[in-house]
Amino acid sequence: QNVLAEVTVFQDTTPGDGTVAAMVQIDVTVVPPPEVGTFSEEERSRQPSLFSVVRSLVDLFGYKDGDGQLGLYGAFGYDLTFSFEPIDLKQERDPNQRDLLLYLPDSVYVIDSDKRDAWHVQYDFCVNQVSTQGMPRVGSDDKFQHYDDKSPKVEYVERDTPKGDFALSVEKAKREFAVGNLFEAVLSQTFREKLSPEQPPSKIFRRLRKRNPAPYGFFINLGDQEYLVGASPEMFVRCESIPENDYRPGALRVETCPISGTVARGADALEDALRIKSLMMNQKEESELTMCTDVDRNDKSRICEPGSVQVIGRRQIEMYSRLIHTVDHVEGYLREEFDALDAFLCHTWAVTVTGAPKTWAIQFVEDMERTPRCWYGGAVGLVGFDGSLNTGLTLRTVRVKDGIAEIRAGATLLFDSNPPAEELETELKASAIIDAVVRKGSEDNAGVVSEEMQKVPDKVGLGKSIVLIDHEDSFVHTLGNYLRQTGAVVNTLRSGPSALAAIEKMIQQGNKPDMVVLSPGPGNPTDFELSKSIDFLVEHKIPGFGVCLGLQGMVEHFGGKLGVLGYPMHGKPSEVALTRDGLAEDSIFSGLPETFEVARYHSLHGIREYLPKDLKVTA
Repeated sequence: QNVLAEVTVFQDTTPGDGTVAAMVQIDVTVVPPPEVGTFSEEERSRQPSLFSVVRSLVDLFGYKDGDGQLGLYGAFGYDLTFSFEPIDLKQERDPNQRDLLLYLPDSVYVIDSDKRDAWHVQYDFCVNQVSTQGMPRVGSDDKFQHYDDKSPKVEYVERDTPKGDFALSVEKAKREFAVGNLFEAVLSQTFREKLSPEQPPSKIFRRLRKRNPAPYGFFINLGDQEYLVGASPEMFVRCESIPENDYRPGALRVETCPISGTVARGADALEDALRIKSLMMNQKEESELTMCTDVDRNDKSRICEPGSVQVIGRRQIEMYSRLIHTVDHVEGYLREEFDALDAFLCHTWAVTVTGAPKTWAIQFVEDMERTPRCWYGGAVGLVGFDGSLNTGLTLRTVRVKDGIAEIRAGATLLFDSNPPAEELETELKASAIIDAVVRKGSEDNAGVVSEEMQKVPDKVGLGKSIVLIDHEDSFVHTLGNYLRQTGAVVNTLRSGPSALAAIEKMIQQGNKPDMVVLSPGPGNPTDFELSKSIDFLVEHKIPGFGVCLGLQGMVEHFGGKLGVLGYPMHGKPSEVALTRDGLAEDSIFSGLPETFEVARYHSLHGIREYLPKDLKVTA
């Protein structure tokens, strides 16, 4: 192909018995690419580069209709993009830092989580009537070396960007947006942690997989005391042959899933829903994703069949341990003269980790960030010998080098960006990964659970007895479930004389309940003669807890008046604000925020002006 300028072969000394040496190293030098302008932009991915060597290897081992597992596995560094789109490099780089490391495994364990299946594949290779069959399947033994404060290999710096400086970089980006030099930019910063002997990369991977599961989880030993441990949420490029399509049999389909738009997870599903609503209504977040997808479509249009590039999913929600994202899904079909590596190169690197216009954004990243990205913003995955490709972006990743864990996190910037908020976003994204590095957990012991982890928190209701009076409502058993979660024993009785008779019998038998809960219900308190129930509780000095209808019954029983809402609140959200009494340490609201949102189901309400003095308003 006239892409190699020089080839040097280093071979182990041949054994005396005449057998072939076990280890061979081949060093190659790729010819410089031709000057820009001497080839069409559609052919840029075909110019001489390191990928020319990868393409030759794929062609050498190429096969059809295999098991889909055989190929080159590994990591693609961020700096690879400069062989596709040269820029003015400003940062000082480690001459020993590698940009590409791919393995050809001869033993693969495949785990299909969806089908709950797993299998083991082993390969042997035959070249010129010489086979690997029978050769030992061994690798080098290179144990993890922790950070040693007494004799560190490299200087330890906690973060590469001093606090507050990231926000200043955002301000500079906004000035570029204002004059049209950029539409969008993604800047990042790096956080570091020293690793002890108790924090090997394998343990970090187990924690990350448990606490922050993601579509692209990986743990790669790169050799030279360098590891990648990640849980990436974002596909980079995936290619697969589709037998039947609109273009030709077996045409390669290329797909990507740009992620942009981020909000922190809530405390529970209800709060998640509120945050998703806020995210979907946020125009700045929508603009971020729109720009990412528009540039992604442009990347595909360079090499795809006309009309095949389509957005097949728009602003879909994906949820992770600490974050919620919006995601688009884009596909296209490659023209016949292009392959999966062309698709890979044309997308380097995704707008979600660089910006737009892409070349100017990559230059801006180079100018503004404090340290080289190394593997961050690149990709990990498989280059299949059957022509397929499956890669994920190197995000949410720990790079371990010489006993130091590096966690890099970025933020997507627009003209609307708030500089302190963007800096905070990078810290939030990094926090989930830092947590896996520093915080111990049950994952550490591979199935061995300590007594401390087995300890169950104390339940305030243990030993208590509660009677729940049911006023024919649809939420009674949910309420009973909440009460049982305290550890209390709960008996539910349908309202009426029989319920009061049953409680009377419990009292006579010495089983007086610790509390009676008056449930919600339709209608009004008089429909269920709630005053009789409350009189009964007062007579026997049993604490009562009223919910909705039960609470309205208490208001009416003690002399208050009920009104009808002008608009019925059925399943509608409302904010609860605590009063001074509600904020007291002994209040039932103790531990809750001063204001919080709830869903309401009622038409009746206590009229504030007519509330009796016997009742104290707590919220």
